[in-house]
Amino acid sequence: MKIETIELRRVHLPLVRPFRTSFGTSTEREVTLVRVITADAEGWAECAADAHPLYSSEFLDASDLVIRDHLVPRLQALGNRLTAELVAPALEPVKGHMMSKAVLETAILDAQLKTTGVSFGGYLGAVRETVPAGVSVGIMDSIPELLDAVAGYLAEGYLRIKLKIEPGWDLAPVRAVRERFGPDILLQVDANTAYTLADARHLALLDPFDLLLMEQPMKEDDMLGHANLAKLISTPICLDESIESARDAATAITLGACSIINVKPARVGGYLEARRIHDVAAAHGVPVWCGGMLETGVGRAANVALAALPNFVLPGDTSASNRYFAQDLTAPFELENGHLRVPTGPGIGVEVLPEVLASVTASTDSIRF
Repeated sequence: MKIETIELRRVHLPLVRPFRTSFGTSTEREVTLVRVITADAEGWAECAADAHPLYSSEFLDASDLVIRDHLVPRLQALGNRLTAELVAPALEPVKGHMMSKAVLETAILDAQLKTTGVSFGGYLGAVRETVPAGVSVGIMDSIPELLDAVAGYLAEGYLRIKLKIEPGWDLAPVRAVRERFGPDILLQVDANTAYTLADARHLALLDPFDLLLMEQPMKEDDMLGHANLAKLISTPICLDESIESARDAATAITLGACSIINVKPARVGGYLEARRIHDVAAAHGVPVWCGGMLETGVGRAANVALAALPNFVLPGDTSASNRYFAQDLTAPFELENGHLRVPTGPGIGVEVLPEVLASVTASTDSIRF
């Protein structure tokens, strides 16, 4: 595949409401879109990095720099031999920067699949036409505000509720949601690394609430800590930030650090590695689900396709577009009986809306290939 230009486009999309986690509050989604232009097709992808290095060490300005100055030159060296499958090996000498690598691999894969007329789902091995949708509920200012938000999401049809938690906002919100909505709703919590092993006795107080899982309670590099915590609580532990590769997944499973894995393609370097994690987890009987990073329709389309693979057996964070944006960059993803439909068109299967894109673009950088 002959690439002519790689375009980096910074856009700003306001969120319909602030989204608060244990590491900060977001009021907009600032994202770098990558467009790969070939003689036959255009490939699109979005970088999942935040504007600030809080969720991970990666952040947007650094991502743009490493893409332009370190990653693209290595792809240029491949010339006409470049395919999406060769991106990760070519970029491996560059340490880290998984989200930057992922956005390049994904945009190239989108262009490649559009050229051959194959959908993302067809390429990855999707087995479903729709996927169950969960919703992530940020930390609120009050319990009544939280209950109103959860009631609204359940009324919309979401099949699973995830509550963001942190010290001081954990037992009370979980108890309130269980008491208000009963034992039958699928309920899980996400700590985003906010606790330590010293909090094990406190975290065990969540066990009676029959949670589907507790996501990433401790620091991402504390595999042994998670393995020890798993012995002290009965709520299943799910790892997110700790898993950056199929090798990490195998290590975590072997150590007993988790019994469920949240697969975020951007965090692991792209959809090809995400599929390997899916396969490793499936081989060990460990279920997986697809996490979210407040994606626009560009990233959501690919995530929905990934979530249709056979071992994605739990509802993911693949919410409808209106959960985050009044106007998405693509035609909106909408709930259908609690599910999202897997795109079937070539590549990611959605088109970027030119007028919307122009209205939210802050800057554009083109790299001749």
